[in-house]
Amino acid sequence: MNYTETINFIHSFKGNGRRPKLERMCWLLEQTGNPQMHYPTVHIVGTNGKGSTTSYLQHILSKAGYQVGTFTSPYITRFNERISINGTEIPDKDLIAIVEKAQIFLNNLEHNTDFDRPTEFELVTLLMFLYFDLKQVDIAIIEAGIGGRLDSTNVLSPELVICTSIGFDHTETLGNSLAEIAEHKAGVMQKNTPTLLGRVPEEVEQLFRQKSHECKAPLAVIDREIQLIHASNQALQVSYGKWQSSKLKLSMLGQHQENNAGLAVTAAHLLTQIFPKITDKSIQEGIEETHWPGRSEWIGNNIYLDGAHNPQGIASLKQVLKDNFANRKVHILFAGLRRKPLADLLEELKAYDITVTSFDFFEALPLDDYPQHFKQATDYKDWLIQADSASPDDLFVITGSLYFISEVRNYLINEKKA
Repeated sequence: MNYTETINFIHSFKGNGRRPKLERMCWLLEQTGNPQMHYPTVHIVGTNGKGSTTSYLQHILSKAGYQVGTFTSPYITRFNERISINGTEIPDKDLIAIVEKAQIFLNNLEHNTDFDRPTEFELVTLLMFLYFDLKQVDIAIIEAGIGGRLDSTNVLSPELVICTSIGFDHTETLGNSLAEIAEHKAGVMQKNTPTLLGRVPEEVEQLFRQKSHECKAPLAVIDREIQLIHASNQALQVSYGKWQSSKLKLSMLGQHQENNAGLAVTAAHLLTQIFPKITDKSIQEGIEETHWPGRSEWIGNNIYLDGAHNPQGIASLKQVLKDNFANRKVHILFAGLRRKPLADLLEELKAYDITVTSFDFFEALPLDDYPQHFKQATDYKDWLIQADSASPDDLFVITGSLYFISEVRNYLINEKKA
């Protein structure tokens, strides 16, 4: 196969939808020798913040000199970035080779079992485990897809578990209450395995504490056992027990990014027991150099990208705008997926100059289906033109689906190169 055929093969499994079961995943992994058990792992779940927390922790560990695999979704530029080592995406030739190897086990599954065809996410999870095993990574940071308990990544014996946040998203799969959603996320907690929990509502914290008690899994929560201290010059310090980090400067804005960085720094501190090359310096440098495409990201001087695609994400974006840009005129361009509560999300942003649009994706909400009282742009490129000659007081924010962010980001970057 060539690269295009390989990607098309992977995407051919998309039609199998989302069927959260672990039996098929476990069978495939057993056939391949359980590669997920051949290296230490950190398992990350949460409604928002998984990617940023993964990136923070990867940068810290890479700065300390370790080979760090990361598994994230969705991708922003190209598929390969979902499976990366030290921030470098899997090369095309390696992806092709891993897919050809996986095909043998997929054929065995089809012909020798009663299991249905895997989902695309199950296949990509398998490819990731095989690749990290092949490259003998020192550690892998594994981001769950949806939920946790039934997610195809929940086949690990991790060194620690991180839950970044709990909010309303994927309710058709996870349930319509925070308690139901939290039950899914907490389902990755394991016996005697430390768990770190971000800022969450009290009912969610209590659920995690009960699960912690049942699993005998030490639990540390932001603003409880983990303290975030605002030092001088907009620096942040993380305190956990008797340990305190150096002063840290975050390149990404927002209280939610402080939450994510605090979790990653605490995780790094805990991991020093088995990764002794982690130092205060590697933590400091790793945090300061972390950027995450499409999240709290600047393109030029006046265009700000943030994939806020659910109620919690929109609330975080509003807080960033309030805290950092109260004196600027904010213009927002929004596009989302039809399965999201878009009318509710847009209502939260109505105080700003907001324009809605659509984009080339099979799940994107068509422009005609948006509430008609919002300004509309038939082509986001036309909306972006105004940023070229705008006043320094104008800020242009692009938000909504990460698939939309990906398309706009790639366009802007290619335009800058041109």
